Amino acid sequence: MQAAGSITEGPQKSLGSPLMNRTVLGLAALTAACLGLALAAVPAAAAPGPETCRQGFVWRQAKPSDLVCVIPGNRDQTALDNSVRQTRWTSGAYGAHTCLSGYVWRNAFDGDDVCVHPKVRDQAAADNAASPARKLAAKLWVSRYTTPARMGDKSGTADIPKLKINGSHFNYGRVEVYVRYGGTRRVAYKVVLNASAHPGFAGGSFGRKTGLFDCSGPGKPANAYAQARDLVSGRWSAKVPIRIGCAVL
Repeated sequence: MQAAGSITEGPQKSLGSPLMNRTVLGLAALTAACLGLALAAVPAAAAPGPETCRQGFVWRQAKPSDLVCVIPGNRDQTALDNSVRQTRWTSGAYGAHTCLSGYVWRNAFDGDDVCVHPKVRDQAAADNAASPARKLAAKLWVSRYTTPARMGDKSGTADIPKLKINGSHFNYGRVEVYVRYGGTRRVAYKVVLNASAHPGFAGGSFGRKTGLFDCSGPGKPANAYAQARDLVSGRWSAKVPIRIGCAVL
């Protein structure tokens, strides 16, 4: 049984319109250390940056600028291999940094000639490939859905698309999702839900039907936006423009 406020359905892919295809990354000016603990809400100026890892991952730092997200044990292994790198070099076919027998270059980044066991090199390649999905990117997008007409319903609204808010690359845990009218503090929709694992989506993900009609169309610019906040880290998604509040006859 899910806890109160948790999601009952997963996220959906975009349906193809420019509005629905808008998957956005939250932007921030600061690069923060990866978060290993649940934090209280963070002021906007101190919010995690785009290279922040999701909870449970840390920067590998095979070199100072190496921001690949790995589990802490792999970071520790990287630091250990860096500390003994000179003891594993010898002059040979590949120059002064030829590896001793049984070791290979790690290749965690271009030019990485730290000598490691082959399994460590393979792990570095795997971490490189997996790192984008381990970032706290707080991606948010909108899709549409319709509800079948009920017997006796004469409103004529059954076929009008409604908005579903989807997210991925969040921490596992509580996420606050809301729709707010542009230029105001007026909230049209707000819910706190649980981001969890769903096949095909990285990190904590979710999908929530809002019941709000999609009022977008030619000559009808956005008048509101959807946004989500990762309550584990305080990270905000970017704002996704939408149009709501259309007259339904």
